[in-house]
Amino acid sequence: MIAVAAGTNRIDPYLIPALDGVAYGLLVFVAASGLVFCFGVANILNLAHGLLYAIGGYTAAALLDGGWASLALALAVGVLAAAAAGVLLAGLLTPVATGNHLSQALLTFGVALAGGSLLVAGFGPDNPQVQVPAALEGSVMVAGHRYAAYRLVFIVVAAVLAAALYLVVRRTRAGMLVRAAVDDPEMVACLGVSPARIRAGVLAAAGALAGAAGVLGAPIIGPGTGTADTVLLLSLVVVVLGGLGSMAGTLLAALAIGEIQTLGVALLPSAAPFLLFAAMAAVLAVRARGLAGRWRAA
Repeated sequence: MIAVAAGTNRIDPYLIPALDGVAYGLLVFVAASGLVFCFGVANILNLAHGLLYAIGGYTAAALLDGGWASLALALAVGVLAAAAAGVLLAGLLTPVATGNHLSQALLTFGVALAGGSLLVAGFGPDNPQVQVPAALEGSVMVAGHRYAAYRLVFIVVAAVLAAALYLVVRRTRAGMLVRAAVDDPEMVACLGVSPARIRAGVLAAAGALAGAAGVLGAPIIGPGTGTADTVLLLSLVVVVLGGLGSMAGTLLAALAIGEIQTLGVALLPSAAPFLLFAAMAAVLAVRARGLAGRWRAA
């Protein structure tokens, strides 16, 4: 048993659900951040985004065997496979890339259905078990409460990923092109950068982020027949609530949704299924453009 923080004998029944909410929210953020790029940069309505997460999740189920080496291998394979799927999706979207969102939605929805069927055919209809490294199978002490070690480590890793994403967008040339493409795509084209290459790069990055979330989040939102739909729905919710194209708003919305989902079950179990949609309706009724509006500079 690892002591993380000294606790008291008084049990706070809402501490563990609150921590679960942070883990859940950060997982949704990492998965949804790729969708932010699709909306904010490539202007693509990608309804196959949940499939990219499922690819990572099934990769984790197939490769994880309780060792650190298998985790590293699953992460590498899951990220590369989902990124490759993103590039393939970019190619399929080329004829409708500049069209209306309805055409994009129909095409990506068809890809999601076909890809989901292939995953079920390959891995079976049952939800596979996911093994985490043996060192993270137990629990740790947090303020006098036992908490799953893997989830605590995931919170730290997801926070690092979120910070790294911010630095890449703000401090690298690729990030500069991403932000420029949001503000002035015509000028980016005049600089000799192909919009098609940017679109492919964005969808590959979106796939890589979703694949990483799928591998790391498999023990939390495991792979199964409904995983792609669940992740897509949650991603769309936090992207819209955060403000289309807003990374900061998406992070805030994801954490809020995570807490609503987990604390809602603890406080109001009978109303928990409706709290997510009630919160979404309440935010959009007050701020139609989401919590942060359109993202201009991360």
